[in-house]
Amino acid sequence: MRNIALICGGKSPEHEISVRSAKNVLAAINREEFSVTLIGIDHQGAWCLLEEDQLETAIEPGLGIELCLIPGREQGQIIRLDNYQAIPQPEAIFLTLHGPYGEDGTIQGLLRVLDLPFVGPDVMGSSVAMDKEFAKRLMKEAGLNVARGMVFEANQDEDIHFDHIQELLGMPVFVKPANMGSSVGVHKVNNADELKEAIADAFLYDRKIIIEEMINGRELECAVLGNENPKVSGVGEVITEEEYSYEAKYISQTAARIKIPADVTEEELSKLQSTALKAYRALGCEVLSRVDMFLTTEGEVYVNEVNTLPGFTSISMYPKLWEAEGIPYSRLIGKLLKYAIRRHEAQRNLKMEF
Repeated sequence: MRNIALICGGKSPEHEISVRSAKNVLAAINREEFSVTLIGIDHQGAWCLLEEDQLETAIEPGLGIELCLIPGREQGQIIRLDNYQAIPQPEAIFLTLHGPYGEDGTIQGLLRVLDLPFVGPDVMGSSVAMDKEFAKRLMKEAGLNVARGMVFEANQDEDIHFDHIQELLGMPVFVKPANMGSSVGVHKVNNADELKEAIADAFLYDRKIIIEEMINGRELECAVLGNENPKVSGVGEVITEEEYSYEAKYISQTAARIKIPADVTEEELSKLQSTALKAYRALGCEVLSRVDMFLTTEGEVYVNEVNTLPGFTSISMYPKLWEAEGIPYSRLIGKLLKYAIRRHEAQRNLKMEF
């Protein structure tokens, strides 16, 4: 039996989504193939060893057994502070973290320092995909369509003028924190008052925000899986009667409906899959990502974002897309771990010492 560590929680506003994803992974993973060590990260960033029945809606401070990390070891990098013994050595780390400190390259860098394989893109792919400004620059350089937008730092809030934005981007527009996911801090804006409120809220989550034009099109998503030769799934569609908000994505069972496969022509399917693969490669992604796109009535495809650690909740698109391709949830988890271990082995073969 192979041991893995599952890490969830974190300092991000998406903490509760992470916990929900972890519960689904725990329920689906093949226990005849894998034993699981559960690690929680609370809102302050403290790591703790948990029993599965301690996993509720959030990782509260003081829950479980405190852990510390020791880089430079081949084994025993994660230590319990109650008895100073190492946790069972994980062959790989399954991350269900979302947002800042989870999919922005920070924990990926920490796990590289600890020399532990992990599910998800490496440091560079994670960091650039998380930052919407740099991700759009790279995708545009790769010849992909992205929404036009304007970027503002926190000290430029007085330079944001409704008339100027309306002239350049039209109305409505979307205001987003540059480094956040799951629709946290995202607002659709139609007038000057809404713009002011949206800017104030977005700056609560990041020191940089993006204001971008609205693309009128269907919301379509592809799942990508693999390293050097990634595979792309079919296409799913998000159908909502309202804006695709945080609640619609993760809480409500009725606000959003997922249609798999989406009703697209063979030509549209090929174009969407090709775009997803190009975006995946343009941002240096590995192991997995979900590529969110818009398909306009004119047949143009725009990349909205690349999500490097997509949700694994009961209503999440990524596992459902692969299930439609004949890969059930439990086998998908095994594939993700396999790709993480393969990448780690390839990195270990590089000449890093002189």
